Amino acid sequence: MSQNLLGIDVGGSSVKAGVVDVKTGHLVGEMISAPTPRPSTPERLAAVIVGLAARLPQATGSVGVAFPSVVRNGVIRTAANIDHSWLGANGAAVVGKALGRPVVFLNDADAAGLAEMRWGAGKDVQGTAMMLTFGTGIGSALFVGGRLFPNTELGHLELNGMDAEKFASAHVRTALKLDFPAWSERVNVYLAQVHALFWPDVIILGGAVSERYAEFSGLLKCDAPLRPAQFAGQAGVIGAAMASSES
Repeated sequence: MSQNLLGIDVGGSSVKAGVVDVKTGHLVGEMISAPTPRPSTPERLAAVIVGLAARLPQATGSVGVAFPSVVRNGVIRTAANIDHSWLGANGAAVVGKALGRPVVFLNDADAAGLAEMRWGAGKDVQGTAMMLTFGTGIGSALFVGGRLFPNTELGHLELNGMDAEKFASAHVRTALKLDFPAWSERVNVYLAQVHALFWPDVIILGGAVSERYAEFSGLLKCDAPLRPAQFAGQAGVIGAAMASSES
C-alpha cells in the first residue's frame, strides 16, 4: 500500500484535503480546501471531494474522510451540523462510488484525536485522554490506554439549557463577537462539566482556534492538564488518512 494517502476533513464552512505520509503523520505538500456546498447533500459534497482529490493526484489508494457526525460502519447517524439528507446514508459508499476508490468515514473529532494520540500532543499519555475540537460545533474524542472510544459527541452535553456547542464553540465566539476573555469563561464552564463526568488525565484542545492558543491559554481553568493540539487545523486530515491506512 502507498504510504501517501488522501485525508479529507469536512467542516461546516470548508472541506479540507491533504496528502499524508501515514508512516510519519506529515503532510506531503500544502493542505487545500474548498467551500462546503449549500446545501451539503451527499451528491454535492461528494462532487467537492472529487474535485479536491483531482487537485492532489499524487495520493493513491484509499481515502479517509473525517465527518461531523456519529459514523457507524460508514453510515451517518446524526446531522447536527450537516444537511439532514445525510441521515442513514452510507457515506463511505457514496464518496467511494464518486471517487472510484476505497473510502473510510469516521467522526471528525475522532480523526483529529487519532492523529494527536499517534504523533502529537497525546502521544505520551497512558491513561485517559480527551480531545476537544472547537469549530462550527464542539467535537470530542475519548481515549483510554491509547484506544479510541468512538462517537462520544460531547459537544451535545446540555449546558445552560442548550447544547454545549451552542454556548462555547469557536463559531459562537465569532457570531457573538466575543473577545478571548469572554469566550474563555464559557469554555471553562464546559471544561468543568466534562471533567466532572470523565476525569481525564489530559485534555487536548484542537480545531483551528488552537492555532491561537497562546492568546487565551492563560485564561483557561481546568482540573485536568490542558494541551494545545500539535496539528491544530490539520489534525482531521492527518487522522482521516491514518484511519484509511488501517482499515
